[in-house]
Amino acid sequence: MSDPIIALFMLGIFIFFIFLGFPIAFTLMAMGIGFGFYAYFTPDQLIWDNRILYLFTQNTFSVMNNDVLISIPLFLFMGYIIERANILDRLFLSLQVGLRFLPGSMAVAALVTCALFATATGIVGAVVTLMGLIALPPMLKAGYDQKLASGVITAGGTLGILIPPSILLIVYAATASVSVVKLYAAAIIPGFTLAALYVIYIIVRATLNPSLCPKPKDMDHYTVWESALLVLKAFVPLAALIMAVLGSILFGLATPSEAAAMGALGGIILAVVYRAFTWQRLRESVYLTARTSAMVCFLFVGAATFASVFSYLGGEHVVKDFMLALELSPVQFLLLSQLLIFILGWPLEWSEIIIIFVPIFLPLLPLYGIDPILFGILIAINLQTSFLTPPMAMSAYYLKGVAPKSLHLVTIFKGCLPFVGMVLFTLAMTYVYPAMVTYLPDHFFNQAVEIERDPNDTSIVNPDFFKVD
Repeated sequence: MSDPIIALFMLGIFIFFIFLGFPIAFTLMAMGIGFGFYAYFTPDQLIWDNRILYLFTQNTFSVMNNDVLISIPLFLFMGYIIERANILDRLFLSLQVGLRFLPGSMAVAALVTCALFATATGIVGAVVTLMGLIALPPMLKAGYDQKLASGVITAGGTLGILIPPSILLIVYAATASVSVVKLYAAAIIPGFTLAALYVIYIIVRATLNPSLCPKPKDMDHYTVWESALLVLKAFVPLAALIMAVLGSILFGLATPSEAAAMGALGGIILAVVYRAFTWQRLRESVYLTARTSAMVCFLFVGAATFASVFSYLGGEHVVKDFMLALELSPVQFLLLSQLLIFILGWPLEWSEIIIIFVPIFLPLLPLYGIDPILFGILIAINLQTSFLTPPMAMSAYYLKGVAPKSLHLVTIFKGCLPFVGMVLFTLAMTYVYPAMVTYLPDHFFNQAVEIERDPNDTSIVNPDFFKVD
């Protein structure tokens, strides 16, 4: 059996163990080390002198020494401390009051709250679960349509993997060796376009059919001054913190790690100001941050070891030769790769997809002339469909875990589908008008990306459409 066949056999065994439910990070390490002993075997060499052990320790040191990854625990800590400071309760109430004159005001308030919290924490499960406890019961009590209410929370909870400061984009930047700052700039227009589509959809549905979103009856007693004061106290501080963190990165005032540290400190200050800062909540936030950060780091170590052995055995060349033999155009390659990532999004978390499977496609990007920043944003948009598409829509399962028993899983699935359509529309718009991604990086950072195309052609049939000079 040749080495490339063994590499493919190694990949097949790994996928088999994933579906058996083995811990992915440690499975990667075990497979990498196990097959590494074969790949780097030298006759008459002691087993502990095998080079795979040196490679494993070097990969571990490289991951822990990666400056890009420093911002992950800091952003995570900011999200966890905000979550445990009960800031979201105040935020949701203030937005309900401030937006009460809009059709579907509670749903819009829930969506904006989801977007802000998702942006702060970047963890889909935490956002959907917490908002399912805070926003779903009041909406159902007010007589909101179950499908619309559940769809708002499940879709809003996924926005944090696209809208900066997104942890997914940090992990992709470290994996693809691209600039986090440029990725953040590239994600702003698609992210806020998608959020705006959600809001417009809710307002239009509520206008056409007011019975779906009855107007809350307990909000009319607030005066204009009281409404403004509530928004000033609850919405403005958190929004200002997020804008300060993002703005300092985009305008070059701070590195992502420095901005994340500022955000973590800001989260603590907000908790103190709202009188919600306790030693117990601080300890829980630190513990959850350490646990999640360790998971990401272990995934990086395992994936680096696995990928090194896989490439050494010739597996990377087999994949490259196979893709080239298909003679795909750049657009066809993008569609195929995005389809595979979409399917992987059902059984796997985004972190596992970015760290393990995306590196398979990265060496192929130069062959098709595709900008890795554009590719990363397409992945971030695409993965939202994985969280919302039945039967493996993880956002729906997160919400079902905290929803009333009267809210059935099928109802949540039906509520997700219109939002999947809007995600796909945004994805299509990004394919047709890649300037949605490239404009801000070009404008802020003079990124030399030029797209060769007929100015009168708005389609994507030109094979040089994604070419990067």
